[in-house]
Amino acid sequence: MLMPFPARISQTIHPAPKFFGLHHSHDCRWWGARSKVVFPPLCAIGAGNGAPSGDNVKKRQIAEHIILLRTNPNISDAEEKDMLDYLYTCQYQMRGILTVSLGRIEDPNSENFTHAVFMRFQQKEDIAKFQSSAYYSKVLDGYVKPVSYGLVSVDFESEVEDDIIPLFRRGEDFNYGVEFMLLISFSETASKEAVEDALAHLQNLIIQYSSFIVQATLGCCLNHIDNRYSHAAVIRFPSLDDFKLFRGSIEYKDMWASKFRQYTTRSLDLYFIVDPVGNQLM
Repeated sequence: MLMPFPARISQTIHPAPKFFGLHHSHDCRWWGARSKVVFPPLCAIGAGNGAPSGDNVKKRQIAEHIILLRTNPNISDAEEKDMLDYLYTCQYQMRGILTVSLGRIEDPNSENFTHAVFMRFQQKEDIAKFQSSAYYSKVLDGYVKPVSYGLVSVDFESEVEDDIIPLFRRGEDFNYGVEFMLLISFSETASKEAVEDALAHLQNLIIQYSSFIVQATLGCCLNHIDNRYSHAAVIRFPSLDDFKLFRGSIEYKDMWASKFRQYTTRSLDLYFIVDPVGNQLM
């Protein structure tokens, strides 16, 4: 039985020291996570955050799962609440889910998505188990499909520090904030060097703005040949002001204009506000 959360809600289990992990997927060499010249496997961000840094940090591979929904324009507050409640509670119904964050997308977007869900799994095989589970099918049939007309999922692998705080995204920093999702599809004609250069600039910008970022993961999308996007990133900001400072910065705009725009065939950036979460389940 579910706890009744607030009607308009974004939920998450709580976070992490500031860091930025990259993982090299076997089917996407362009990401180059193992290249020390372009992408070190893990780059600790920020000083004094209580996290060890450098290559001595023990890392853990994880799988990130993004669900994007298009809900009906006439969805009621009660229907939205039930949909989000049941999606959020999936983490308590099956093994493998490390954390969940979800909410209503704040700004209009070209794909007309209205809600986003972020899930972290221990390994990519757990995503397939989740998608084929009886409980998830029940949630989709009972609370998602009746109030929506489109669902897209994107999966990617990354690395985080192998510690309970960054792994499960626990701590005060994750009680509030903004979840930012960036989805990119590079052109087939873009060279490996151009793609690596663009992604390296994104990494460097995240490092530069580390004091405004709680956690960031990104990687090459799994099964990206059959997917609309080849790369994805999820960045948690402690506040809306911090997020706007990052995305509205001259550095971010210049990076996008000079390093990404000419090499991408499709891109999508979405964000939602994370509200505090109750600590009681029924």
